[in-house]
This record gives sequence, structure tokens and C-alpha cells, in this order.
Amino acid sequence: MKIVLRVLLLLLTLYLGVYFFLPVLNYGFYGLGLLLLFTLLLTVVFFTSFSVNPKSKQVVASGKIGKVLGIPMLIVLLYLTVVPLVTSLPMFHADAYQKLIGSVKTGTELTTHIAPISLDKIRVVDENLAYLLGEKIIGSQPALGSQVEIGDFTIQKVKDELYWVAPLLHTGFFKWYANSEGTPGYVMVSATNERDVRLVTNVNNKPLKIKYQPAAYFGSRIDRHVYFNGYMATGITGFKFEIDDAGNPYWIVTTYDKKIGFNGSDANGVLSIDAQTGEIKEYSLTSTPTWIDRIQPISFIEEQLDDWGEYVNGYFNWSNADKLETTEGLTLVYGKNQKSYWYTGLSSVGKDESTVGFVLVDTRTKETTYYKQSGATEYAAQRSAEGKVQEKGYQASTPIPYIINNIPTYVMTLKDSGGLVKMFAMVSINDYTIVGVGNTMRETLMSYKNVYNMADNGIGAKSVTQKEVLKGVVSRIQTDVKNGNSFYYFTIKNQNDIFVGSSQLSNQLPVTIVGDSIEISFDREQEEVIDISSFKNKSFK
Repeated sequence: MKIVLRVLLLLLTLYLGVYFFLPVLNYGFYGLGLLLLFTLLLTVVFFTSFSVNPKSKQVVASGKIGKVLGIPMLIVLLYLTVVPLVTSLPMFHADAYQKLIGSVKTGTELTTHIAPISLDKIRVVDENLAYLLGEKIIGSQPALGSQVEIGDFTIQKVKDELYWVAPLLHTGFFKWYANSEGTPGYVMVSATNERDVRLVTNVNNKPLKIKYQPAAYFGSRIDRHVYFNGYMATGITGFKFEIDDAGNPYWIVTTYDKKIGFNGSDANGVLSIDAQTGEIKEYSLTSTPTWIDRIQPISFIEEQLDDWGEYVNGYFNWSNADKLETTEGLTLVYGKNQKSYWYTGLSSVGKDESTVGFVLVDTRTKETTYYKQSGATEYAAQRSAEGKVQEKGYQASTPIPYIINNIPTYVMTLKDSGGLVKMFAMVSINDYTIVGVGNTMRETLMSYKNVYNMADNGIGAKSVTQKEVLKGVVSRIQTDVKNGNSFYYFTIKNQNDIFVGSSQLSNQLPVTIVGDSIEISFDREQEEVIDISSFKNKSFK
């Protein structure tokens, strides 16, 4: 009877281990090796502790069986787990690790990936601010705020607009038990307009119930639901909450396998799990719906880029020749044709402030492009922007790269100690001493362009834009005062565009009237209102 009880205890322990730890039951994954080791230890303990006395038919303590079976089993386990683990190390496969990112192309025109953007499409809300805004809207509804909390935000495109989206999660076991059907929706915060904050509780006039989530229990916990529905032997990672263009909520999960022994994790597909019904759909890398923004997990890409730069000349590279390292982690940026990219700067090993270039990795296909363009690290750009307003003590957000007048530019917000946006900053990626700050994005752009135009060879000649020159007669002109600065909006006869310039640009602007002949220069932008770079009133003698 004692043997039966021990067997049952062993099986129960194994089941609980699988149920709670969800190991990948597939040779080559660490989970299976640990599970086998755990099984072996229990088995050895069992056989070492007990055997059956053939005369008395009673269970007695004995170590002989354990020694006979335990040692060979231990040898087999070591051969199946520890040996492949050691032989998978980079020192034996440096070339395979270095090439795991795939073919790295050399880019020439950044606009191939990142298109020029209008000011109202620039990201001004980061994840921390999105959380503050989301907490505010939840707190405005006491009955809801006491029942749920906001989960992790994911940035994504929804109908060509950029939003931070986060599910409402249970706050504990008893809240889950009382609302086992699910939480009532999710929060959307516009990444380009901090006043656009939404609590979405229904879609197509149907109430939302986020049943499957990380804060649920038993079979409703999202990772356990996926695991026990056909994916016990599949590597899964990167649970992200996304919505489709109709607003329906899903969990997006990347499936992966190992490319180099027990190491070298690499994405091979995607799962979408309906957060309400639990329905699972599996897609290959090429058949994934377009509304799913990212397939490649940030952890995989970061590790593969590090290996690509680290093992460029093999494992034993004592002089660090040609080694590259990523800078401040990876940032998600959006480019042409609804594509998104993981962005990071690259610097030579030991160089903290400057970069030798940057890479863009397609978040779906993993296509990687390396732009060999020296410049500033994200950290250096942040410190430069903060230095412009050091008396205010503002903190810069994570820099986002954009193309501003054909200039690779970091754009960031400057926030106070409470996390609220107070100002904006633009810093040239090529030269972090070229900085523009302002109370609005338009002020920031004008300040940045003024500093850029005055810079003495601060930016490479290839980046300098060709100014458009226009001569004409003023048909309308009006003044607008913002934050103590005067801005002059005007139109030119036979032209459809509206132009704007500040009094700091030219002392002739304040005394210009309708009918004056003028000559201006400007960069052709994606804006409805075009900032001028120079102004001359030809009516003055």
C-alpha cells in the first residue's frame, strides 16, 4: 500500500509541476530537461528508500535498487540535458549565433523605411503617461475602479491611428471569483493626443468580457489556457494585448523553436487568442493578419542583435575589433505602408555617447537594415534635451526617431516630476548639440529648424534639404500669440498653402500688411501650415 501511495504522490507531484510551471514538453527546451531531472530525483528517492522483503512481503528500507537504477538514469539524463546545453554555448557556435538575426542589409535612404510625418502624427504620449491617463479615467468611475486594474499597455496602429491599448484585469482571486465571466473591457489612449482617452466596454453594441487574461485563475489564465489546448510541446512567448480594427480584443502570442541546440530562440509563427471566447488561431510568419503589429518579440531581437555585433570576428576576439553593441534597448517605430520596426542605435564597444549607426528590424518579417550613420545615442540625446531646460528640472521621455525636413531626428517630451508633459524637444541624431525645445510641437519645430539652419557644418551635406523659394503678394495676414511669442500666419496670392513665421525669424514680419510683395523660403512638409525658413519684404526699400 505504501508503494502505491508513493507512486500516486509521485504522479500528483508531476501533474502539479506541469499545471503550475507549464514546462515545454519538447526535447531541446529547458522545461523538459528540468522536468526529467525532477522526475529522476523523485524516482531515485523512491527506489533508494524502499524495497520489498521477499520473505516477509513487507516494504523495507533499501538502497541497492536505487544505486543500481539511479546511477545509469543519472548518466542518461546528463547526456540528454547537460551535454547539449554545454555544447550549445557560443564558444562552439559563434558563427551560428552571429547569423541568427539573418541577412543584414545596408541602408542608404532612411525615408525608405521612415516616411516624413506631420506634427499631429508624432508620438507625444509614452507608456508611463498612458498609464497615468488610463488610471485617471478608471478612477473617475468608483464602482469600476474598485474591481479592476489596468494591465500592460501595448502600442499599436488601429485604423491608421496610433494607440496605447491595455486590458482591464482582476485585482485578486475573490474579484475573479465574483466576476468569472471577465472584466468589462479595455482602455485606449491616443499616442498622439493626450486628450483622447477611452474606456471601451462594448463593441458593436455588445458588452465586452475579457475572460482570458494573466490575472485570471485556473483554466481562464491565458498562458495555461493556451498550454492545455494543444501547445504543451510548443515554445510560446510574448503575450501582448491587441485589438483588431473593429475593436475586438485578442492576446497575441509568438511561437518559437530553438536553432542552436538548446539555445537560439527564433520566432516561427503567431497565435491569436480571442480574449472573450478563448478561440485560438494559428498563423505562419507570412499569413499573419495585417492588424497584428508585431511577431518578433523584443527580447529575441535584442539578443540576436547583440550576438550579431558581439561575434562579428568569432568568439575569441580579445581586442574587440569591429565589435558593435546596441545602445538604450529597442524602441518600436512606425514607418511606411503600415509597417513597424524595432529601432536601436549601434555603438562601438566602449563608446558610450556616440553611435556608428542604427538598425531597423521589421517586427513581422525580421528583415534587418543597418544605416551606417554616426550620431548620438538615445541617452546622449535625452541629456542634451534636458540641458536646454535644466533650470526646470524636466525629464526627457524615450526618444523616438523621425524624419524632420529630411533630417534624422529624435523627438521626445519633457515631463515634470509628476509625469505630465510640459514641453517638447527635437534633437538631431547626427549631432546632439542641435536641439530645439518649445511649449508646443510647432514651436519646437521652428526652434529646431532655426538652430539647424545656423549650425556650421553640424549636419552632413547629404542631409541638407533644398529650400523652396517663393515670391508673391500677401493676400491675408494675421497674428497669433502663444506662450509670449508672436506667430504670423499669412497666405500668398494664387497659392493654396498657409504659411507661418515668428517675429524672431524676421523683424519685417510684424510690419507686413496685405498687398506687400514678399520672398520666402521653406521646406516642403506634410503640414497644412508650412513653417518658413526665411522672410523678406520686398516692398521695403
